[in-house]
Amino acid sequence: MHVVDASLVEHVIESYGYYALAIVVAGESAGVPLPGETMLVSASIYAGTKHGLDIRLVILVAAAAAIAGDNLGFWVGRRYGEAVLRRLGPRIGLDERRQLLGQYLFKRYGGVIVFFGRYVALLRTFAALLAGINRLPPLTFFCWNAAGGVTWATLFGLGGYLAGKGIERVAGPVGYVALALALVGAVLVWRFYKRHEEQLLDSAEREMRAAS
Repeated sequence: MHVVDASLVEHVIESYGYYALAIVVAGESAGVPLPGETMLVSASIYAGTKHGLDIRLVILVAAAAAIAGDNLGFWVGRRYGEAVLRRLGPRIGLDERRQLLGQYLFKRYGGVIVFFGRYVALLRTFAALLAGINRLPPLTFFCWNAAGGVTWATLFGLGGYLAGKGIERVAGPVGYVALALALVGAVLVWRFYKRHEEQLLDSAEREMRAAS
């Protein structure tokens, strides 16, 4: 999904191996726009074609880095997100009621968002931050995040290892389709929200106030 020079990525993998994979995947997961998925696929192809890396370690490093990076992003969002929203929220239309709605939605669907967000460009970068900002319970986040990180690393790692460069012809279009579907879904959700805004805000306010 990132427009990155393939030869540059391959050179980085050849030069720095598991360290480069860990840093890029963890950075993307923590909220930095880096090509984590591209790095994972490239490392897996390198392991399968040139045997310079062990695919088992590639998957292990990618999964661990994804989980660690997401946890960092989550705690940054949880620690600083509330203060940022308090200061900037009203300026961008996120008053207290709408902030409660975000917490309400993450309370109900946050685990699913975190898991499937691992497979969607852009959302993969910001899902952990959003989960932290919207106060998803830490244990819930950890479990869904770990499941997403492990399955993502295994799927794309084995795909690159077994299919070689053929995985690039699949992963790219699949990533764009997933992003397109996510955008369409966001538009539909926004339209639904605008039609039922007051009802949703009232429900969120009642439930979140009762839980506090």
